[in-house]
Amino acid sequence: MLERIREGAQGFWAAVILGLVILSFVFAGVGSYINSKSDVPAAEVNGDIISQATLEQAYQSERARMQSQFGDAIATLFADENYLKQFRRGILDRLIGQTLLDQKAQELGLRASDDQVKQAIVAMREFQIGGEFNNDRYMAVIRQAGFQANEFRDYMRKELTRQQVAQGLFGSDFALKSEALDAYLLQQQSRSVRYFTVAAEKFKDGIVISDEQVKQYYDQNITSFDAPEQVKLAYVELTLDDVMATVSVDEAEAKDWYEQHLDDYQQEEQRRVSHILIEAGDDDAAAKSKADALLAKVSAGDDFAALAKENSDDTFSAENGGDIDFFGRGIMDPAFEDAAYGLAKVGDVSGVVKSAFGYHIIKLTDVKPAQITAFEDVKGSIEQTLREDKAKEEFYSLQQRASELAFETPDSLDEVATFLNKGVQETALFSQANPPADLNNANLIKAAFSSELIDEGVNSDVIELEENHIVVVRVQEHEASHTKSLDEVKESISSALLQEKAEEAAKGWTDEMLAKLNAGDAIDAALTEEGLNWIEQDEVKRFDNSLPNAVVEALFGLSADNNAKVVSLATGDVSLLQLTGVKNAEAPNSDVLSPVVERLESSETQRAMSSLIEALKADASIKTHI
Repeated sequence: MLERIREGAQGFWAAVILGLVILSFVFAGVGSYINSKSDVPAAEVNGDIISQATLEQAYQSERARMQSQFGDAIATLFADENYLKQFRRGILDRLIGQTLLDQKAQELGLRASDDQVKQAIVAMREFQIGGEFNNDRYMAVIRQAGFQANEFRDYMRKELTRQQVAQGLFGSDFALKSEALDAYLLQQQSRSVRYFTVAAEKFKDGIVISDEQVKQYYDQNITSFDAPEQVKLAYVELTLDDVMATVSVDEAEAKDWYEQHLDDYQQEEQRRVSHILIEAGDDDAAAKSKADALLAKVSAGDDFAALAKENSDDTFSAENGGDIDFFGRGIMDPAFEDAAYGLAKVGDVSGVVKSAFGYHIIKLTDVKPAQITAFEDVKGSIEQTLREDKAKEEFYSLQQRASELAFETPDSLDEVATFLNKGVQETALFSQANPPADLNNANLIKAAFSSELIDEGVNSDVIELEENHIVVVRVQEHEASHTKSLDEVKESISSALLQEKAEEAAKGWTDEMLAKLNAGDAIDAALTEEGLNWIEQDEVKRFDNSLPNAVVEALFGLSADNNAKVVSLATGDVSLLQLTGVKNAEAPNSDVLSPVVERLESSETQRAMSSLIEALKADASIKTHI
């Protein structure tokens, strides 16, 4: 538990970073929608508009994230119109909450400083290599998300300002050390227990389940015996790996391809530069004048790195004297790149260069000449690439012909199987909710249970299970949804009733033992007669895995006055446990207790923030249009 407390308590800045929605939105593509200018409103919040375009982009980003995380399993949910509506509404509610926090921050006059933004970005693990901030990784990640450096800083500033709402309104919340100590000691407490477990199986002998009981259970639970619609499929599948096994590439082909694509094996010249950036802002002339003045100092011999560190608006490169590290063509802003590649030799400095980011002074610090990779070094990868290309071409040709054959001979898969040189496979009967794992694909399930395949008895078209993996199916057997007859379920009902009665008998006997124990009577002889013994275990923790969860949960609910309890286990068996001792933890030092205090404060702040958003919604004028 101590480790859990420590992991959850990392101070305010960690709470800020962890609390940001950057990972769930930004890196799934939030950069493309935060500046949407659409006039079509999805909602109006105190006069501020959340556009339909903003909602749509947020929805697509979150949907893509969920599909990436859960795969095809989420496709069925998104096919449900009601779920889809609730999902979009949830996204809109989140955007409304963010807008309300922005408005509250503006009302309170809150703003994140440049230094706060910098600290937050540098602390993000997404931008670190080996635990250290890496500017190249930072630039690559934010560009992938659709940001320029200044746009990402603005976005971070807005997110941090929202977090300041929490700090500004709830920063006075605190947890007493005595509260933290009580919480720590309670969580670290251990208990001793003795217990025995009674198997329900032992009580089955002598229990008779009558036909009348079975019929009564069937009638009372008739809906639970509804059998869903099921199909049994015949199918032929083809994968790219199947085709790969049939194609080959010789060295001459690889050599010819290498020579035709020689440019791909030439590492172009790369340049390393340092720069000083002066952002234009609202006063372009002032920015240009400042850049000219700095260029004059560089020309006069002033240290370039020192000037960059003191003056550059690119704060991350400025820390390293303006260094941007190596880059090739097509990476930087065109004007910046042209100027950098226009410098003749290491040490040369450009004039003032204007780009989309502002005004730059660029110094060439190193050059990596162009290089050509030898054929022998890439022969293997080229041959593999050519094999894959050949296989893909053949795969798609086979796919097209298989589709034609499935249509031309709709009453059998034999023609398709023969053409593909594959066997016809069969599934067992399955429902829509429980398809075979290797055929668990939303499009396949939709086709398998369609009236076309079931009623007309034809082959499906080619269905893509995943990239380079196709299948053609037909319904071999079909069972409509129906209520199972009593004869079909009689045996299972009898078994269920027998288990239920046995569990009741086991609990009844164990309750008798508990009553005797509470009355001060000895029960050891009764236990021995049933082949049972007390099991003793000391120092059981709250999250102990050596005992059933129900036993541990019940154990920590007992007291000296009420020290024994009967609990039913998930297995159907029954345990009687008795508290035999309590061992309190020793008071920790301040280093251990401090994170507990922070955790309690953080939890309270999170609850308060949720309450704040609900209160802001209650007082706000909110109109939604979805």
